[in-house]
Amino acid sequence: MPQEALNHPDAAGAPWRPAGAGGLVWPALALGITALVVLPVAAVVWIALHPAENIWPHMVATTLPRYLANTAVLATGVAVLTAGAGTGAAWLVTMYRFPGSRWIEWALFLPLAVPAYVGAYAVTGFLDYAGPVQTALRAAFGWTSAQDYWFPAIRSRTGAVLVLSAALYPYVYLLARAAFREQSAGSFEVARALGAGPWGTFLRVALPLARPAIVIGVALAVMETVNDYGVVSYFAVQTLTTGIFNVWLVSANPGGAAQLACVVLVVMAALMAVERRSRRRARFFGQSRGGRPVVPQRLTGLRGWLAAGLCLLPVLAGFALPVGVMLAIALGSPEGWVNPGLLRALWNTVVVGGLAALAAVGLAIVMVFGLRQGRGRMLRVLMPVTTLGYALPGAVLAVGLLVPLAAVDQRLADAIAAATGRDPGLLMTGTAFAIGLAYVVRFFALAEGAAEAAFQRVPPSLTYAARSLGETAGGALRRVHLPIMRGSVLTALLLVFVDCAKELPATLLLRPFNYETLATRAHEKASLENLRDAAPAALMIVAVGLVAVVLIAGAQGRMAGGRAA
Repeated sequence: MPQEALNHPDAAGAPWRPAGAGGLVWPALALGITALVVLPVAAVVWIALHPAENIWPHMVATTLPRYLANTAVLATGVAVLTAGAGTGAAWLVTMYRFPGSRWIEWALFLPLAVPAYVGAYAVTGFLDYAGPVQTALRAAFGWTSAQDYWFPAIRSRTGAVLVLSAALYPYVYLLARAAFREQSAGSFEVARALGAGPWGTFLRVALPLARPAIVIGVALAVMETVNDYGVVSYFAVQTLTTGIFNVWLVSANPGGAAQLACVVLVVMAALMAVERRSRRRARFFGQSRGGRPVVPQRLTGLRGWLAAGLCLLPVLAGFALPVGVMLAIALGSPEGWVNPGLLRALWNTVVVGGLAALAAVGLAIVMVFGLRQGRGRMLRVLMPVTTLGYALPGAVLAVGLLVPLAAVDQRLADAIAAATGRDPGLLMTGTAFAIGLAYVVRFFALAEGAAEAAFQRVPPSLTYAARSLGETAGGALRRVHLPIMRGSVLTALLLVFVDCAKELPATLLLRPFNYETLATRAHEKASLENLRDAAPAALMIVAVGLVAVVLIAGAQGRMAGGRAA
């Protein structure tokens, strides 16, 4: 966040400061919210350093190398494929016009609506031995068993890389497309005048200018890969995340799980450091307002259809295939749509995701507003720390929340039982409270980013006018800021809710007994090879995600329209 956005200067050039003790309330609230977000990380480190049974030497000698190797292979493969697919598609739809390019440009966003684990279920159901593809091959060529022919293994590291890449390339596409659209046509004209062809212009001009955006997109995709549990567990690929589940649930060793979680934290920190270092010495300057936008060139004939096919390939793999397979399975068993378990999972998803979204966005508004009222630099330094939750894998977050919450829960239950004579049970870990708290911490950065952008669009003069008329800081927030920010707040609520509906690892570890959301129901049914019951839940998650995709695409369109004007 830009430092100048925290304290807007008034007409005299001096930043506005709160007066009196009341001015310390909002910064104190911001500091408390920061502590809430940082608590799980501190808890993971503490548990790892003080395990009840230290199995770290055993893991180092046995399973840890395998976890690290598989995670590294997945991350590298996803980084290469998402960078190629996302950057290539963004370049084609920005620089050229070909058959269907107008709607393909927006269709490339669609895989954002499909969680990677839904893609894994669909690809397996479609391409596995009992799926329609291999069944048709056996019928066509007279093969009777798998011994008669060779078919690539779907449940493998390679399969996991392909599925994850198809689901995650839009992170790169989204940022690369915006970067290419912001470049000036003059740069490309100079390159062509110096003898560079289309390929040379891309490699020597456009790609270096867009590199920061591409690196950020690839880093996000790799972080999601390290966080993934649904795909790797379904494909039986042992990674650091599956290791956390195994050590915790199978070996019943929270200390060992926390130690693996610390390894994941180190990996995430290394990814963030590499991303920042890759841009440290580079200097990129935006074009002036007089810069002419790029005019797309028309591709006709074979070249146009080839460009359309290349852009459609990731859409087919990341959206059309998963949704088509799940839809065909669901329509073949319509009774699955009225299953009581599905309805309960839908209700739980709506309730806990909705409440978590309200809490995350509300706390983010308080956080950003509090930082804008603060005097010291400490709060400004702490603000980037609150984005750490989004980089935390769900499994790591669950480790950092469940152990301290369980300890508090037991003491609270004992105190209530001693005072009332009735055992209330576990009030936090025995209910959906822990899941909701994990959602708030995990997606707080998303809500905070939306709140920060919304506050920056509010003219500081309105705040000064409200305060000069005797309004308190809270009153100015309620009567001035929130009405202006209403659209951004509603968008943030929806985006956070969508991510809550898709979250799987944290929900699996923190949910109470016999408690399901759409994500956990789809995962459990698919794990039992019961795709007929998994398909309705998976399609509901996709439907929720499509709303977010429409919002993102609309926001990109408005930004493009504003630049064109």
